[in-house]
Amino acid sequence: MEISKHRRKQTDKSKTKIKLTQFFYFRKGGLMIHIICGNGRGKTTSAVGLLLRAAGAGMNTAIFQFLKNGTSSEIKMLENIDSVTVRYCPECRTFTSNMTEDEKSAVIARHNTMLSDVKALINSRAVRLIVLDELFAAYNINFLDRALAEEIVSTCPADVELVLTGRDPAPFFCGLADYHSEILAVRHPYDKGVAARKGIEF
Repeated sequence: MEISKHRRKQTDKSKTKIKLTQFFYFRKGGLMIHIICGNGRGKTTSAVGLLLRAAGAGMNTAIFQFLKNGTSSEIKMLENIDSVTVRYCPECRTFTSNMTEDEKSAVIARHNTMLSDVKALINSRAVRLIVLDELFAAYNINFLDRALAEEIVSTCPADVELVLTGRDPAPFFCGLADYHSEILAVRHPYDKGVAARKGIEF
């Protein structure tokens, strides 16, 4: 397989700057792998928007949220769309730094079950686009089976589009991505002590 790479930087004129690097890794069938990363707000928002666009185009889609327990407001809407499969981690009830060892084990077990479900869903060819939200966060702190995550992404067939989000993606994933978008935090109300707002941040 021949891989061609080129770099393109895009900076918008709004308060959030997005640096876009694209690695064109063409797979037979034309579907691709997306990375949405960075320290800015909007990674999940962007991924959910892409999922909804695909669903609106008649595609069956799925979202798997790692390190999230299903209480974010988009879940309520997504679960009402027949063509969208939704999975998250109910065991993730607090920050990982506050978890007991038993709680960590329960979260890891759930994440690995979710990865197995992703693999089965891909093999079934039942969906055209899958979002793995905060995959990189769970991967980076060893809260899932890294080898299985790598296998899923590296062997994903060309008729399934993958969208991966989270901070600090490992080089392994970056090398496989067709779209690699980094959202940079230029300004955020949190810096002024404003707490996360329901319906906006969650």
